[in-house]
Amino acid sequence: MSWGEKLRRGEGPFWGALKSAAKSVLAFHIPTGGPLRPLFRGLYRVHVAVRETWVWSRRFFWNEPLFRSRCESVGVGFRMEELPYMGGRGRISIGDNVCISGRISIGFNNRGDSLPELSIGARTFIGHQTGFNVARSIRIGKHCYIASGVSIVDQDGHPIDAHARRSGQPTPSDGIAPVVIEDDVWIGFHAIILKGVTIGARSIVAAGAIVSKDVPPDSIVGGNPARVIKSLTLPPIEGGDR
Repeated sequence: MSWGEKLRRGEGPFWGALKSAAKSVLAFHIPTGGPLRPLFRGLYRVHVAVRETWVWSRRFFWNEPLFRSRCESVGVGFRMEELPYMGGRGRISIGDNVCISGRISIGFNNRGDSLPELSIGARTFIGHQTGFNVARSIRIGKHCYIASGVSIVDQDGHPIDAHARRSGQPTPSDGIAPVVIEDDVWIGFHAIILKGVTIGARSIVAAGAIVSKDVPPDSIVGGNPARVIKSLTLPPIEGGDR
């Protein structure tokens, strides 16, 4: 093979040396062992402190005041991280010691009710990327755990009739029904709770379940559509109203 052909194919001693040099550069890392380890550990602590101070400041001085201004009532000990994405107008009531993790979304559909309502009971946890779509009412009890990516809707979203959808008509009244989640309910990752559903106290909704019918108290449900997998026998919860 001629030198010119090797050059065109990227072969030969020059290209070999260049490739080796490039690999050495890409494989190089700043050493962090030996006497440098305490230095980088200290820098890591500084990095975490600066980041946490920024996150706290943004939450305290910006995210929480903006969100609280949209709420009808907020209990003591409320904690949140990112500012929720919100659309439309509605009433938001939050009990004591509620925690909202990450960023959630709250969409109010004012075409079904002039002022729809979202209510979250005391000591309830709402996970990251949970979405509420409210046309009339979504009520969540006390001591509930709602995992990340859960969707809770009290409406169909659009009319069933295709002609009505084309003309931009809102969801009819029979396509809207309140959702009630009673106390001590645990809803798993990416579950979907549809309109008109009541989830009984102390029940568990498995991850990915699609709940279209009422769930009895003290039950585990899962699947699409969700069905009762197991009935729970639980002793009374002491101090359950706190």
